[in-house]
Amino acid sequence: TGDTKVVDRGKGDGIYINTAGVGELVSEDPIAPESIREGDVLILSGDLGRHGISIMTLREGLAFETKIESDSAPLVEPVMDLIESGVAIHCLRDLTRGGLVSALNELAMASRKTFHIREKSIPVSEPVHSACEILGLDPLSVANEGRFVAFAPASEKEKCLEILQSHPVSADAREIGTVVSTHPPLVTLETPIGVTRILPMPSGEQLPRIC
Repeated sequence: TGDTKVVDRGKGDGIYINTAGVGELVSEDPIAPESIREGDVLILSGDLGRHGISIMTLREGLAFETKIESDSAPLVEPVMDLIESGVAIHCLRDLTRGGLVSALNELAMASRKTFHIREKSIPVSEPVHSACEILGLDPLSVANEGRFVAFAPASEKEKCLEILQSHPVSADAREIGTVVSTHPPLVTLETPIGVTRILPMPSGEQLPRIC
């Protein structure tokens, strides 16, 4: 299935289970990076960083005043509701290792488009924000297990948000940015003070492996 695990030397003697899913295509139009169009909106299904931070705090024995719970959750219901509603979903991507920044950089390269996102529109809980400051991490690059980003025409934004916000797992869904056409393809972030900066693909210490 393409998944890999990295373990300490001499500690690879446990049981590792790898699975593959078999299903059917439920959309006539491909939901893939090549379907992303200029003018599409980016819709985030919920707040970021809770899974990665919860795992790291447990692993490192860190104690914060507020307990941070993982965002791990099944996403099939909100995703299927989007598809079955007839919304023209162009692309979907989960936000696991490398978080939002990694996923968007991969999709920007695959689609040859630039994604411009707004930092103030991206939900990050205060406990996660504080933990990331202490650990020197960017919450936009921290892994999630129950979050995804969807690309859809701007005309479908309100319908997408209405559907997603009707599910507990995606009740905090937000529109966070737009697709523009520039060369080379980039991911850009507008900060709360109006400055735009490039978000490169995270690497090294910015990209901790948590599973």
